[in-house]
Amino acid sequence: MDFKTPISRRAFAAGLGTAGLGAAAAGSIFAPSIVRAQSKTTLKLGHLGNEDNVWHKASLKFAEEVAQRTNGAIEVRVFPNEQLGKETDLIKGIQLGTVDFTITGESLQNWAPSAALLAVPYAIRDLDHLDKVVSGPTGQKIAQNIEEKTQLRPLTYFARGPRNLTSNRPIKSPDDLNGLKMRVPNVPLFVKFWDSLGAKPTPMAFSEVFTALQSHTIEAQENPLALVKSASFFEVQKYLNLTEHVISWIYLVGGAKKLGRLPADQQKAIMDAAKAAQAHERQLFLADEKQLAADLKAKGMEFVTVDKDAFAKKGRDAVIAALDPSIKPLYDEIVAA
Repeated sequence: MDFKTPISRRAFAAGLGTAGLGAAAAGSIFAPSIVRAQSKTTLKLGHLGNEDNVWHKASLKFAEEVAQRTNGAIEVRVFPNEQLGKETDLIKGIQLGTVDFTITGESLQNWAPSAALLAVPYAIRDLDHLDKVVSGPTGQKIAQNIEEKTQLRPLTYFARGPRNLTSNRPIKSPDDLNGLKMRVPNVPLFVKFWDSLGAKPTPMAFSEVFTALQSHTIEAQENPLALVKSASFFEVQKYLNLTEHVISWIYLVGGAKKLGRLPADQQKAIMDAAKAAQAHERQLFLADEKQLAADLKAKGMEFVTVDKDAFAKKGRDAVIAALDPSIKPLYDEIVAA
């Protein structure tokens, strides 16, 4: 993969709902209690990021908060850099009980169709819209579908850096694409979206992109600022066009069955810890995005303002046609939120 949730009272009261409630809602379900003294439980959190990634820092915050809120009864050990396996391995590990937490997103659509909505071109307009969607009724439905289909319980969510288009000519409107040969990940929705805008999208492994740009096999690519910088695309691309065509989120998830077996006070402690980790991650994320933009400009990239409404309007029909019919009503809810 390129780098709150409220639930129903009925589901949560059964110990099987999706976590991520705000503090007030959670407090209305669980009365304050003293975490019982008992032997330490160790849980494992594996993720894909490296030690400098904001996801890793948020994971460490989560572990710290869990230990504090359970008086040391639960220890969360964090394993970055795919130490416990790749994303699909981690998902399956949670389902099997060999891993307890991970950070995952639209890859869950292999089990839960609604997870595809975590990264749809121009479905989410900005961070405020994202927060409103994910913390509202539509977010509840998506999270509940994920838990029902995967047995992974979303505890909270993190915003992800918007995907932007880089190129060697400025792109301000869809008309400027004009057959632009560009790399996209092997995601059919992305291919159809860019094709509808007039580009020539080519699925390609991320590891091949720099060389392909250098040799002019492709002329452009699209990714968040973090990957543009870490892959040194500024060496082979002049313009960073602020399309922000995908604003998405990703979940911190835990195994629903194992969490459901914990005492209610420990379940609440874990949820509260996840909310604290979310607040910490958001602060880091915003600072990181600002610094990344400054770093890329210092490397010589020119940031170009684009007509995002024109991109969204021209690509909308292709997006709708590419979505599974079962999730189109949820997509409409997101757009209308």
